[in-house]
Amino acid sequence: MRFVLLFLCLSLMAVAENWPQWRGPSLDGSSTEKNLPVTWSKTENITWQIPMPSRSGSTPIIWGERIFLNVADGDNLELWSLNRENGSILWKKPVSGGNYKINKQNMSSPSPVTDGTTIWVLSGTGILKAFDFQGKELWSRDIQKDYGKFGLNWGYGSSALLHGGSLYVPVLHGMKTDDPSYVLRIDGKTGKTLARQERPTKAQVESPDSYITPTLAKAGNRMELILSGGDIVTGHDVNTLAELWRADVLNPTNYAMNRIIASPLYKDGIIYASSRVKPFVALKPGGKGDVSQSAKLWEYQNGPDVPTPVSDGQLVYIANDRGILFCIDAKTGQEVWGSQRIAPAIYSSSPVLADGKVYITNEEGTTTVIRAGRQFEKLAENRLEEYTLSSPAISEGQIFMRTEKALYCIGKRVRK
Repeated sequence: MRFVLLFLCLSLMAVAENWPQWRGPSLDGSSTEKNLPVTWSKTENITWQIPMPSRSGSTPIIWGERIFLNVADGDNLELWSLNRENGSILWKKPVSGGNYKINKQNMSSPSPVTDGTTIWVLSGTGILKAFDFQGKELWSRDIQKDYGKFGLNWGYGSSALLHGGSLYVPVLHGMKTDDPSYVLRIDGKTGKTLARQERPTKAQVESPDSYITPTLAKAGNRMELILSGGDIVTGHDVNTLAELWRADVLNPTNYAMNRIIASPLYKDGIIYASSRVKPFVALKPGGKGDVSQSAKLWEYQNGPDVPTPVSDGQLVYIANDRGILFCIDAKTGQEVWGSQRIAPAIYSSSPVLADGKVYITNEEGTTTVIRAGRQFEKLAENRLEEYTLSSPAISEGQIFMRTEKALYCIGKRVRK
């Protein structure tokens, strides 16, 4: 019954064209939107823009007339609520102090998540809070206070996953701690921990560190929580978090610095898991115990490092950190086309797929639009010329792009 309710919920969200979590209404970076903008610039096709105080890897979250942002402003971390029509700020609420920058990111990297009534926000400092849409704080948790300091080399950056009224929060680390990795299931209404599951691995040095956001996979009538990191992919019971299976497939050479950043992707019965470039592995869910051999469908040697791939179930689109694109057959792993160079720069944002197009943004704020399909075709190259880590969000005919300096609403709104 819970499984049926979940997919009814996801179907309704897709019709409403909200963008409620980091990877959107289907948890996979895709949208059913049509007639999306293809070209824009700072002076073309911009409906509105509002200034941002700093960079963030956090994606805008859209529900109805609201936009929610995890924002770093100096030493402070805040949750902002915006009017979707014009970008005006409705309220700002404190989340945490102690913000700091480490390499590219700061402590605002986790994206918020909403069910249309409550908005939850997690910070890189380990503070997790719930608010209603009017900005009233409902509860607060300190994950580090409860379970120990995060031990990731580059700071905590995972987003919480919402499913069935529960938040799933992974803490997969080891570079700067001997404490075990674990995953939490937290009650969305009360903030209480419903389950905690440790996740041991043999990974060494930096390889235990994982910056992924979990996803969900369907295995018959069973839903599985999917985690990748520590050289392995694991499937967990969504209620108890008990480990159902594990596949030791992400670090065949035992490379000591094999931290994982790109999140696992599930589409049409297949889990796609990234390592640090290679291998990129396809797995079937629903196993039991060690499925390192039995669950693996294929592997590919040109995977991503940071950007999470996107798929329509037929093709998988991969962007590597240098702006080289690959398209592979989702079922067989065979390369359809590869080594296609787009705007040269570093790529940290994850591509999104909608309206028969793939949108890929680099750190210089250039978004390349390609036509989805078996022939590579570049449609446009759109320059905002501002530092960008955040992935695009799509809702009702518009694209929301967050840079270091501003949040842009691109295109005209098409109400359903």
